[in-house]
Amino acid sequence: MFTDVRSGKSMDRPGLTDLLGYARSGDTLAVVRLDRLGRSLGELLNIVTALKERGIALLSLEEKIDTSSAAGELVFHVFGAIAHFERRLIAERTKDGIAAARAKGKLPGRRPLDPDKASAALKLVEAGESPTDAARQLGLGRATVYREMAFAGARRSG
Repeated sequence: MFTDVRSGKSMDRPGLTDLLGYARSGDTLAVVRLDRLGRSLGELLNIVTALKERGIALLSLEEKIDTSSAAGELVFHVFGAIAHFERRLIAERTKDGIAAARAKGKLPGRRPLDPDKASAALKLVEAGESPTDAARQLGLGRATVYREMAFAGARRSG
């Protein structure tokens, strides 16, 4: 079994690379869903083509697709196209939503960090508070305090 903790959007996935290096002719690569293997139709087609050239079949458990048969290969291409279409729709809706929010004067995304809070957090940590306690006292995220500590350290050493 090979796993990755990185997003399927990235093709830089060590688990996938290891799996593809390990698989041999006659093997069947089983995935839970097609979107776990690749995020675009192009990626999926490239992977399946490479697998087919090496004599490796693809089995998608949720979609019940087995590319070892002609019918399974056809279904794979149809499902892959539908999944690609859905992702494009989601991306378009997201863009439209952001544009609508901007038109109403709203700024999408995270609010800028209050420099006074960041400074106060660093002072609390320097005074002996844990980053977690400093974050809690100031209403900041713990990761924000750690990030600010790293930035402060980089500014001092740089």
